[in-house]
Amino acid sequence: MKLETESATERAYRHVKGRLLDGSLPGGSMTSEGEISAEIGLSRTPVREAFLRLEAEGLLRLYPKRGALVVPVSPAEADDVIEARLLVETHAGRQAAALPDAQHRRLVELLRDLVVAQESAVEDGDLGEYAALDARFHQEIVAAVGNEVLRTFSVGLRERQQRMIAHSVRWDPNQVARFVAGHRSLVDAIERRDGEALAELLVRHLEDARAGL
Repeated sequence: MKLETESATERAYRHVKGRLLDGSLPGGSMTSEGEISAEIGLSRTPVREAFLRLEAEGLLRLYPKRGALVVPVSPAEADDVIEARLLVETHAGRQAAALPDAQHRRLVELLRDLVVAQESAVEDGDLGEYAALDARFHQEIVAAVGNEVLRTFSVGLRERQQRMIAHSVRWDPNQVARFVAGHRSLVDAIERRDGEALAELLVRHLEDARAGL
């Protein structure tokens, strides 16, 4: 019985967190145990436990008898995440541009595939999928350099940045074309092995994301 409860709680947690990260539960909106229970066919108990976990992560704020408020992305959080990403990704970008030939080629091919997938997500109007692909694009650059400390730190930023991008894209859908074009330029710089140009492009790209928020 305990295992079933844990499984149900995990299912509720993944469902709600997925909606928070893809922007379908936007910052400032309200949800409730009853609403989520009806969506996924579970009792309220595992949903309540999932809500408590998400409140501990700073994503929800619970109000007894009223429901759960989705905590908006604050300007301070956006600034902190962008600053951390700039430090990590400009360093990783320079290293990625200097990778040995075989690794370099695999990274460029992977990043170009991710850009194509982003374009498909945009064409389909799936902004949540686009946000996930955006987060993965940047994380793959960091992962490619083989620094486990940086990779782990980047993973920690991933959910925050995914939620931020989903929020900013929904706020101004016209930004999507600029973001995708920016990703293509980043791949081009990596392919040319121009680490300094890549760092400059990353600064402009992330500042554009900051402005969108």
